[in-house]
Amino acid sequence: MNSTATNGSASARTTARPIRVMLADDHGVMLWGLRQLIASAGPSMVVAGTAATCSELLTHTALAQTDVVLLDLSLRDANALDCVPKLISEAGVKIVVLTGELNPARHRDAVMRGARGIVLKSDPIENVLRAIERVHAGEVWLDGSLMSMLLGGITGLAPKCGSLETEIARRHHSLTAKEREVVQAMVQHRGAKGLVVADALGMSAHTLRNHLTVIYSKLGVQGKLNLYAYALEQGLAQPPAKPMRPDGLPSAWGALNSFSSSPL
Repeated sequence: MNSTATNGSASARTTARPIRVMLADDHGVMLWGLRQLIASAGPSMVVAGTAATCSELLTHTALAQTDVVLLDLSLRDANALDCVPKLISEAGVKIVVLTGELNPARHRDAVMRGARGIVLKSDPIENVLRAIERVHAGEVWLDGSLMSMLLGGITGLAPKCGSLETEIARRHHSLTAKEREVVQAMVQHRGAKGLVVADALGMSAHTLRNHLTVIYSKLGVQGKLNLYAYALEQGLAQPPAKPMRPDGLPSAWGALNSFSSSPL
């Protein structure tokens, strides 16, 4: 009896219509590799088509027959995130983002615009197939630590309810001692180049960028200027000892100018 049920289930899977996947990436080698990966999942999954730009993707003749779009965030002709709402509203497809960007703010933006899966290019390749299957089935795919960082910052997906004060306190409590040290250093050295701040903290500029990415996500802020204002307003850092006022410029303009020119 059990054997018969199992065989029937397997037969149903093989006769079901395959998931039709559109691949959107502007690197030929990556597209070739993704084609091979989708082919390896046959007959349950097939490639509906490929695109290298947003415009090509939005006008692709196979889009109407596509179930899931596997979308790279770095398409060369436009911000790929701008394509997401159009793909969902006009083509009715589901979106899985496949990206090499380690930026939770960008990932969160993708989900808020309608993407239902985020897979990093550094993840195991089987995660790509699993994400496509889960998203096609109506689920959300946010793997590992990415889920914990994103869920707290996406309106409508936050796992906890409560007052604004409670939510702010929760976010502040989530900061590690090192992250609080980074926030303080960013305020004390506002407008300074990343290497200067990193040196003051005894870390590399790359490590500092990684810390800032996580801090932005935890606090729900975007960029150094917002972090500076938020940290002072919420008491996360002490204000700098000296006002920063370039000759001939008002202090507020000088601070903004320094922030916009700094690489981090």
